Amino acid sequence: MRISSAGLPALLLAACSQQSADPGAMSNAIDNAQAAAGGDERIECAAAAGSTAFARDCTVERTQSTEGLILTVRRPDNGFHRLLVVTDGRGVIAADGAESAKVTVIGDGRIEVAIGGDRYRLPATVKAKDGK
Repeated sequence: MRISSAGLPALLLAACSQQSADPGAMSNAIDNAQAAAGGDERIECAAAAGSTAFARDCTVERTQSTEGLILTVRRPDNGFHRLLVVTDGRGVIAADGAESAKVTVIGDGRIEVAIGGDRYRLPATVKAKDGK
């Protein structure tokens, strides 16, 4: 099953050093995203080796596991990265593998996740520490 881009905005609460996620809001966001998920929408990615240009060529699949919600982001060449949605304010982390995911808030309700030379742009709700 794939996540539509309409379902992702409420999915992630990303954070940077001055921001943290509200765990209650994160739980609600995941519930809302799961209810809205579906379709075959694509996300922007720069997944080709050395690519700097973003294109709406990648897809996201979601799976509920014992660890939590896993996002499998698939590249056009069928390679993929698995990301675990976390409730501690980081948004997502690498679900497996030796490479860590670097999450950057890029504005306009989006985050960029860099992992293994690939970059993915995901819709996100960024919430400041004071709840605003």
